Amino acid sequence: MTVVERLGRLLLALLLGAVAAWSWAALLWTGLADPTWRYASLAALGLSTLAALLSLLPSIPALSRKSALLAFAAMVAFSLLQFFEKQPSNDRNWRDEVARAPYATINGNSVTVHEVRNFDYRSEFDFTPAWEDRRYDLSKFEGVDLVTSYWMGPHIAHVFLSFSFSDGKHLAMSIETRTEKGEGYSTLKGFFRQYELFYAVGDERDLIRVRSNYRQDPPEDVYVYRLKGSLEGGRRLFLEYLRQMNELKEKPAFYNSLLTNCTTNIWLNARIYPAQLPMSWKIIASGHVPEYLFELGMLDAEPGLDLEGLRRRAHINARAQAADQASDFSARIRAPAPALR
Repeated sequence: MTVVERLGRLLLALLLGAVAAWSWAALLWTGLADPTWRYASLAALGLSTLAALLSLLPSIPALSRKSALLAFAAMVAFSLLQFFEKQPSNDRNWRDEVARAPYATINGNSVTVHEVRNFDYRSEFDFTPAWEDRRYDLSKFEGVDLVTSYWMGPHIAHVFLSFSFSDGKHLAMSIETRTEKGEGYSTLKGFFRQYELFYAVGDERDLIRVRSNYRQDPPEDVYVYRLKGSLEGGRRLFLEYLRQMNELKEKPAFYNSLLTNCTTNIWLNARIYPAQLPMSWKIIASGHVPEYLFELGMLDAEPGLDLEGLRRRAHINARAQAADQASDFSARIRAPAPALR
C-alpha cells in the first residue's frame, strides 16, 4: 500500500469517526423516545462504526468492506431521520422566566408589545412574576444600546440589545434558549435541537438587573454601550426584532449553539442595514463583540477615548446595585461615569 493510500484511509477513518460522533449525539438526544430502543440504536451505531473502521484494513475483502460501510451509512441515515423528525414547540412545561411568548401589534408609529417581563427579584431564583403590555412611539425612538454580560472570562459573553426612546422608555430584548422546568443549558446539546429559540423581552430592571445584581454563582459583569447609527436604521432594527418575535410565536424554531445564538441572531437581524456588518470570529467569540464594534467605529465614544476607557465607563454593576428597584433604574445606570484614558 502506498503512502497516499494509507493517508487516504486515515482521512476516511477520521471522517467516519466524526460522522459517528455526531450521529451518536443525535441518537442520544433526539432519538427514539423509548429508552430500550434508544440504547439499542446506540449500540447498533457503535457496532456499525467499529465494523466500518475495521473494514478499512488492507486485509479486509472488498465485499465485506462494502457491506460494513453500507451498514454504517444506514445507521447514519437513521440518526439523521431522528434528528430532523424532532420539531420545535411553543407548548412545553416552561420555566417561569420564559413561560410567556412576547408579541407585538403595530399601528402606524404606535407599537404595543405584549408580555413584557418585569419580575420583582429577591434573588436569582426567588421572584414575583409580572407580565405587562407596553406601548412605544416610533417617532420618539432615540437609539440602541448593546448590553454584554460576562461570567466565564473575557472571551464569552451574553449579548443583547436595549432600545431607547426619548420619553425615557427602554425595552431590552435578549435572544436566548427557551428551557423547560428542571432543564439546564448545555452548549453541546444546543447543537441537537434541545432548546427552542426565544426572544426574552423585558424592562431593564428585569433583564439587566437580574444579571448585575442577583446572579452570584458565578457573578456577572454587565456593560452597556450606545451604538452609533442613524435613527432610521435603529427603528428598522427594532421592527425587525418585533417581526422575528412575532414569527416565533406563530412558528417556533430551534436554538443552535453556533448558528442561532445570541450574537449570530443579532448579526442576522442587522442585515436590514444597507451596509451589512462583516462576519468575524469576534462575533462567534461573543466576548469580543464590543472590541469588534469599537474597531469598526460603531460604538459611541468621545474622541480620543480608547477601548479600555470606554469599557470602564460602560461597566454598570455598581450603579445598577445602587439603583436596584428605583423607578429611574435605566437613567441611573447610564449616569456619566469618569472616563479613564
